Amino acid sequence: MLNHKLEKLEEILKDMQTVVIAFSGGVDSTFLLKVALDTLGRENVLAVTADSETYPLEELQEAKQLAAQLDARHEVIETSELNIPGYSENTANRCYFCKKSLFEHLIPIMKEQGYKNIAFGLIADDLGEHRPGTKAAREYNVRGPLQEADLYKNEIRELSQQMGLRTWDKPSFACLSSRITYGEEITIEKLRRIDKSEQVVRSTGIRQVRVRTHGEIARIEVEPQDMPVLLQHHSEITAKLQEFGYTYVTMDLSGYKSGSMNKTLQQAVKQ
Repeated sequence: MLNHKLEKLEEILKDMQTVVIAFSGGVDSTFLLKVALDTLGRENVLAVTADSETYPLEELQEAKQLAAQLDARHEVIETSELNIPGYSENTANRCYFCKKSLFEHLIPIMKEQGYKNIAFGLIADDLGEHRPGTKAAREYNVRGPLQEADLYKNEIRELSQQMGLRTWDKPSFACLSSRITYGEEITIEKLRRIDKSEQVVRSTGIRQVRVRTHGEIARIEVEPQDMPVLLQHHSEITAKLQEFGYTYVTMDLSGYKSGSMNKTLQQAVKQ
């Protein structure tokens, strides 16, 4: 079954012929880039990484290293989500504005350099979640080959491991804005505070972490097995995060969950 899905992905890419890939250096886009290179050849694939306020510097550095390791043609472009009208207000469709801007940056690159398609790391798991960015993809005819091949995250990790990609067990990543509760304004100061706070938690050896921000409250999400580590270092973590500007520092007993901020949207719908 898994090999069948990989073959389907290869067929999709062959049909696309040439492609610009929105490359973040995460599990999904790295796998997509690897398969595209193997299927289409280096000359027919271009990886583009958008460097912005919501993208941590260490992620940018890793994206550059991964592209070099895969011998991919790679460009880094400068973007700014905070300058996008409607983005900083942090409404439920925030991700639509972000993806719309990204694709508007990629389309000229595609046309100027003679590529036929743009692709991004949409996967099968995403279809059951709140993903406004998929609307922008439809509007700009941007493809999600992994989703089209019905590939799920756990399958992508398994195939990545088989291919020797170091990202196979990399923690899931989302832009820093996803840590800020909907309706609360996104600012550069908040994004930097979140980035520094998550670096503090990761310095303890914890890999998967989200520092969710609710005003002056930091709600830390880690995997249940990492909770004892968080508690062991609670004093220094609390001191650092309060130094960064949080008044209260808490641990979410539910543990890490991708897209947990979407619970507030679900509750609003029920009401």
